[in-house]
Amino acid sequence: ALSEGNYDYALELLNATDAYPENLGEGKLYGTQENDINYFKGCAYEKLGDKKKAVEYFEKASKGLDEPTQAFFYNDQQPDKIFYQGLAWRKLGNEDKARSRFNKLIAFSEKHLFDKIKIDYFAVSLPDLLIWDDNLDRRNRIHCNYLMGLGYLGLENKAEALSSLQKTCSMDINHMGAQIHLKMAQNL
Repeated sequence: ALSEGNYDYALELLNATDAYPENLGEGKLYGTQENDINYFKGCAYEKLGDKKKAVEYFEKASKGLDEPTQAFFYNDQQPDKIFYQGLAWRKLGNEDKARSRFNKLIAFSEKHLFDKIKIDYFAVSLPDLLIWDDNLDRRNRIHCNYLMGLGYLGLENKAEALSSLQKTCSMDINHMGAQIHLKMAQNL
């Protein structure tokens, strides 16, 4: 809806994410970072000419942890939220803070790309059943390539963003974040 210029409808869809339908059971977790949703709400308000509301949502989108981590628990902040923090800082006119977020994604990825991952505990809150048959080192490489792609996308380095996001997709074709951001990179 945003890319088609239907900003009122985009806001309707984005506002629908504020509360989960009751038939989904548990509902929304308290404190969940939604930098992406707030960023896109800000973009919609900006296109509608409501600068005050746009700034309000860009400020919301700029909040949260700014250091990437491995997201092991279901309520951990997903690292792609840092990408949207960077985009929000850019909209707020602070390019230094924006670039800082993108560079942190790249630095984290380069540092941890070849880590040997072990989980020495069992937790019901792991996002996948990682402890059974998954190759954790491979999953880590997927994660790091994804974050690297986000960092380069934020820095508007199309070639590196495409390369990293395509690597992610080649290792996990079902990686939703990589698929979404690969389209963004292709349109850069």
